[in-house]
Amino acid sequence: MNGKKLTLLVILLLILDQALKIWVKTHMTLGEAIILIPDWFQLYFIENKGAAFGMHIATPGTMDWGKLLLGLFRIGMVVALIWLIRHFMRKKAPKGVLIGFGLILAGAIGNIIDSAFYGLIFSASTPDTVAHFGGHYAGFMMGKVVDMFYFPLFQWNSVPGFLDFLVDSRNYFFGAVFNLADAYISVAVVYLLIFHYKYFNK
Repeated sequence: MNGKKLTLLVILLLILDQALKIWVKTHMTLGEAIILIPDWFQLYFIENKGAAFGMHIATPGTMDWGKLLLGLFRIGMVVALIWLIRHFMRKKAPKGVLIGFGLILAGAIGNIIDSAFYGLIFSASTPDTVAHFGGHYAGFMMGKVVDMFYFPLFQWNSVPGFLDFLVDSRNYFFGAVFNLADAYISVAVVYLLIFHYKYFNK
C-alpha cells in the first residue's frame, strides 16, 4: 500500500467519524438515546472531557492546564505515529500492518478534532437543548469528545468487585459508551496483535 492510498483511507475514516459525531451533536440532546436493536444496541449521546481517567487540574472558570497538556501530548503522539507509519512503509511492511496503523492514526486524530475544535464551533449540548453551529462553549483544546455507541449486553448484578470495570453504573456488562474513533483504535490493536504479532517479533 502506498502513501496516497493510506492517506485516502485515513481521510475517509475521519469523514465517517466526524459526520456521525456532528449528526449526533446537532440532532440529539445530551443523554438522549435512540434504540436501534432493543435491549442490545443504541445510540446514546454523552460527552467526555477527554482527560485520562476523568482527571482535571482546574477549578470552574479557570484554564484546565491538565487537559491542554494532554491534548498537546496527543498531538505529539500523532506526529510520532505518522513518522512510524512512514518508517514501516520504507521497510516494506505488510499491507495489513499499514492499514492497522492507519486505523489507529484516524482514531487518534478523530478524537483530537473534538477536543481541539468542537468547543469553538458548537454551542453546548444539554439535556434540554440540541447544539448548533456558531456557538462557543469552550476554548481551543477544551472541547468535549462526542460518544454514542452503547451495547448494554446484559445486566450483571452479582459482579465481583475486582470486575467492576466491566459494568456501568446500572451493572450492565460492557457499559462503555464509545465512538467510531475509539472503535478504529481498538479494532486495529486487536487485529495487529492477532494477525501481525510475528512481524513485530522479528
